[in-house]
Amino acid sequence: MKSKVSKKKIKDKPRCACGIFGTFDNPSASILTYYGLHALQHRGQEASGIVTCEYHEEKKRSRFNVVKDMGLVTDVFRDYNILREQLKGTAAIGHNRYSTTGSANNEKNIQPLTVNYRNGNLAIAHNGNLTNFHTIRKELQDDGTIFQTTSDTEVLLHLIARSKQKNQIDQIREALDRVDGAFSLLILTDTMLIAARDVHGFRPLSLGKKDGSYVVASETCAFDIIDAKYVRDVEPGEILVIDQRADSKEQLHSFRINRKAEESHHCIFEYIYFSRPDSFIFGDSVDKVRRKLGKSLSQEAPVHPDDDEKTIVISVPDSSNTAALGYVTESLKQGIKTKFELGLIRNHYVGRTFIQPEQGMREMKVKTKFNTVKGVLRGKKIVVVDDSIVRGTTSKQLVKLLKEAHPKEIHFRITSPPIVNSCYYGMDFPNREELIAVKCGEDVEKIRQELGVDSIHFLSMKKMLDSVPKTEHKNYCTACFGGSYPVPIENVVDKNELEI
Repeated sequence: MKSKVSKKKIKDKPRCACGIFGTFDNPSASILTYYGLHALQHRGQEASGIVTCEYHEEKKRSRFNVVKDMGLVTDVFRDYNILREQLKGTAAIGHNRYSTTGSANNEKNIQPLTVNYRNGNLAIAHNGNLTNFHTIRKELQDDGTIFQTTSDTEVLLHLIARSKQKNQIDQIREALDRVDGAFSLLILTDTMLIAARDVHGFRPLSLGKKDGSYVVASETCAFDIIDAKYVRDVEPGEILVIDQRADSKEQLHSFRINRKAEESHHCIFEYIYFSRPDSFIFGDSVDKVRRKLGKSLSQEAPVHPDDDEKTIVISVPDSSNTAALGYVTESLKQGIKTKFELGLIRNHYVGRTFIQPEQGMREMKVKTKFNTVKGVLRGKKIVVVDDSIVRGTTSKQLVKLLKEAHPKEIHFRITSPPIVNSCYYGMDFPNREELIAVKCGEDVEKIRQELGVDSIHFLSMKKMLDSVPKTEHKNYCTACFGGSYPVPIENVVDKNELEI
């Protein structure tokens, strides 16, 4: 089991925890949730699940229907009858998983997690990481609680179920007051859909409306696919309840987590890499921010062409596409002859189950994903725009691939500073000592030599922060770039200790 988990860890890009989607009071709840999860597939590819709430009039009670399994959304819900027959109901929540806490190979960790307790049925879908997970888990275990999973999310279920509060909202609020770290989550009960975010708002969560029904999603791109209208973000520290109370025509009821934060600490990597460019997160367009990051990169590190030639700018598809366009726009504004080209073509059909090459053929891992357009690159001075470099293994293989196209020069431009710390708020970074910036002593020249490129430039922390939207109370978490951790972390020596 451990070997399988470690194999997952060799990936050289940061991975996000999960994507979540929910809908309430809609006869096609499971279908809407399926399409929402499909749009959020980039946030997690290990497993997928949907839970629906079906009310039985004759029995005067609700029943939860659950379908979840390892694999992509289209694999788990490959039969339309699953949505129509097995997942009946007018309310649903769904989850796409990429594990950051809990074994990736344990099927019991697949969300949404469900429980039946004294107040009825309860299901939960969580995006993020609870940083005091181990402390609370040990406390509950010492008190006799039996855990079925190794996921930090199960802690929330037990805290809610064990609460002495009589009202479910008060139970949930009490549970959320106990946990630290990052959580954007959906909770489904027999009568309510509840959306909540931690007080720092690490992970995005948005509210939308479709044909009079409310929907909630990690990103607004999930609204577009079902023609839902974006309403607003779930605020940091907010517990948003969607229900049908007999004493009120209003379906939305807002509560607050008791603890407070002076300012938010949104994950800046959501803008840099995780979120789709067609999404609005934290209230702003991802595409617009990425273009600005690219422009800032050109201001700091332009690449001038030789003679009458043009500098060729290419992206590492797909997350860097719009940043590369921003780089070109700003370069042209500066009077630098620059041209955007599709120099790398990505094979979108390489799934996570693709056969891994042998030790001596590691370059095949890049070649199965990318191929060069040799006619575009041959004899040219090229700028490769990428969002980040983590371990550097993929970047080295990419450079080797690019050199086979015989460009004149290769210049790397990165729209973020060097990554020097692990993340404990929902991003899957390797341990600190495995990061290329740390291995090279945070010396950019050594990183350049390690990768074998003619030049390399990482966007400065200042320029990065100047490129993202900010207000008086809206700030960002930059811990992975050497900033401070805004929420205390349990004493974890090895990040893999989080993988039980």
